[in-house]
Amino acid sequence: MCVALAYRLLVTVLSWLALLARSSSSKDAEILVLRHEVAVLRRANPRPRMSWTDRAVLAGLTRIMPKALRAVRIVTPGTLLRWHRRLVAAKWRQPRPPGRPPVPDELVALILRLARENTRWGVVRIQGELRRIGHRVAASTIRKILRAHRIPPPSGHDQSWRVFLRAHAATLLAADFFHIDCALTLTRLYVAFVIEHQTRRVHLLGSPGTQRAGGPPSSPATSPAN
Repeated sequence: MCVALAYRLLVTVLSWLALLARSSSSKDAEILVLRHEVAVLRRANPRPRMSWTDRAVLAGLTRIMPKALRAVRIVTPGTLLRWHRRLVAAKWRQPRPPGRPPVPDELVALILRLARENTRWGVVRIQGELRRIGHRVAASTIRKILRAHRIPPPSGHDQSWRVFLRAHAATLLAADFFHIDCALTLTRLYVAFVIEHQTRRVHLLGSPGTQRAGGPPSSPATSPAN
């Protein structure tokens, strides 16, 4: 910023020195042209935006202008005083304290997973589960994350078995046991199996044993699981 201000002041001083070598008639003509250009620019953009270097140069040049001409410039004395008050306020303004650190993406993904897999869990329950595994997150932060991803709060009325199965389908297994009697040899086969709830894939655990009609059970016969 200091380099930009020094450059702007150097250009202004050199332009001022160049004016000393010109005649008064050429200066008067240039002043009339500049006044007309300023009038045209004011009609197109009545409130132009200036950088801080422009403000510094205009504030310095205004001090050496006659008081009668200061009020009709693009920068009025009231504007100069307002700039000065802003500089004083910026000097004594205390730095803003740093806010809370952002929540890591891994923790956000974990919060969303807990909320989606457990639709009946509220913000306090999710906060407690996170605290058990070593993550301390405020309830308001969890609520903001769920709202940002448009996850509705738990209704508190849906306690059906279907909701439970949908939430824990990936970890549920159903087991069953049945027997079959062979039509020719009358041999009874016992079969145990499990089925995955999510994929409906059946796994054969084995056949514990066989028994002939009217006789003792034979030795167990097992089959490999699929």
